[in-house]
Amino acid sequence: MAEITLDGIGKIYPDGTRAVGELDLTILDGEFLVFVGPSGCGKTTALRMIAGLEEITEGTISIGDRIVNDVQPKDRDIAMVFQNYALYPHMTVRDNMAFGLKLRKFKKDEINRRVGDAAEILEITDYLDRKPKALSGGQRQRVAMGRAIVREPAAFLMDEPLSNLDAKLRVQMRAELERLSARLRTTTVYVTHDQVEAMTLGDRVAVLRPVSALRPYNLQQVGPPTELFDSPVNLFVAGFIGSPAMNLMYGTLENRGQDVWLKAGEYEIKVHQRSLEAHPGLEKRMNDELVVGIRPHSLEAASVAGPDEERTLRVTVEVTEMLGAETFVHFSGKRPPVMTPDIEELLADTGQDASSLGDTSIFIARVSADAQVRRGDEVDLIVDTAKLHFFDPATGDRIGVKQAAEVGG
Repeated sequence: MAEITLDGIGKIYPDGTRAVGELDLTILDGEFLVFVGPSGCGKTTALRMIAGLEEITEGTISIGDRIVNDVQPKDRDIAMVFQNYALYPHMTVRDNMAFGLKLRKFKKDEINRRVGDAAEILEITDYLDRKPKALSGGQRQRVAMGRAIVREPAAFLMDEPLSNLDAKLRVQMRAELERLSARLRTTTVYVTHDQVEAMTLGDRVAVLRPVSALRPYNLQQVGPPTELFDSPVNLFVAGFIGSPAMNLMYGTLENRGQDVWLKAGEYEIKVHQRSLEAHPGLEKRMNDELVVGIRPHSLEAASVAGPDEERTLRVTVEVTEMLGAETFVHFSGKRPPVMTPDIEELLADTGQDASSLGDTSIFIARVSADAQVRRGDEVDLIVDTAKLHFFDPATGDRIGVKQAAEVGG
């Protein structure tokens, strides 16, 4: 195992396009770190630079105590798992897993030991004499991981290894990957565009976004999944992390005696002291227009949570999604949707145009199935005002934390 250090690395292509900029990050020995972000954010390019498959334009990469900028991929003591498995179709599973060891002139007994141990860990011992075409997608991915494991490398690099699997199998393989990571404790860098995958797998998650002329760096925030979820540093992270996404609206804060109230369109709710303490300096922004974020799980039906006049939103249910133990409730507010460069960038990644949203904001509440909410119902939703998020609409930064630029570079 080894620590991986990225010291100001950058990638500029011959045509002048910058893919990665000012990326400073230390991946700890034995850590499982996930790069996540939309298309074009530089996550795969960064991974390929660590692997030695892309030349580094700026900065240095170290694996352990060795700078590897000019070290060939085969000499970096890393193993890579690709999205498309990259198995040799004419070889058996056993031969696929052993191939790299044979090239490195390992003794036959050592090869058999490593292949056998990896096959047992991945539960593919019964498939060792089959060829890839006789395996399911999940089994092929296990073979690809087995081929990496037998190397016993200092680090694993994984480039969207589960993206070709169906939804049910992805969930199963995520759980198996987590167990495998806990067992091997090998330093792992994992790339995905799926934020659910990132949040469930990563010891820490690094959120990246595409570089721009005003923002020549990719990294927005890095930390444990709960930190990104509970304290996103800007609207980009807030909008990208969480499923369903955070509800965002414009609003103002008002002092009313000893209390602070949030006014957002037709809604007025009393803000819990904990939300104020989580945003140092917020007291200086009274009566300023702010962007307010409410996670869907911070909304519950009054029929379940109990009535609370100071924290109630009365809404008309437009769509429901019944998911067994919980229900997603969609409702709208008669106010323009929050639209900042951060949000426009997130919309563009999903193929949406900001101009198509009109003057109505759509929100989602995640309520208990016991609420028995139906389309067309008028429902009182209780807001957990201890978990509100406040952002500067001009910069997109969370109020009370360091600017996003300080996080990225």
